[in-house]
Amino acid sequence: MNFTATTSWYSGFAKSAAHFCGRPRTFALAVAVIGVWVITGPIFRFSDTWQLVINTSTTIITFLMVFLIQNTQNRDTAAIQIKLDELIRVTKGAHNVLLDLEELEEEALDSFRQKYLAIATSARKDLVGGTQDTGTPDT
Repeated sequence: MNFTATTSWYSGFAKSAAHFCGRPRTFALAVAVIGVWVITGPIFRFSDTWQLVINTSTTIITFLMVFLIQNTQNRDTAAIQIKLDELIRVTKGAHNVLLDLEELEEEALDSFRQKYLAIATSARKDLVGGTQDTGTPDT
């Protein structure tokens, strides 16, 4: 396995941009820009061009941020799934068939979901009845 932390230019950029944009100072800067835009309204007599500037700017920024956020979300989700798969793999008595569930079709996921819903419902009934809800229901 290769555990070096090399990243593509886009992945590195997306990570840095998402980190930068999530800071309180960046939010304050965005609020300040909106404030300046509102204050300049009377100067430009609330013209169509004045409105177009903010509409175009926010549309472009939002459009680009969607891709950056999706990239970081995909990477984070993949890392979490791998970590969960490893926990399942090393847990004695765990069902290895649950590895990589995110790749299954919706019908297969619904089948697993129904099975675990039944286990949870039974455990809740047992808990109300005074028994513990720990252990493995398969044994």
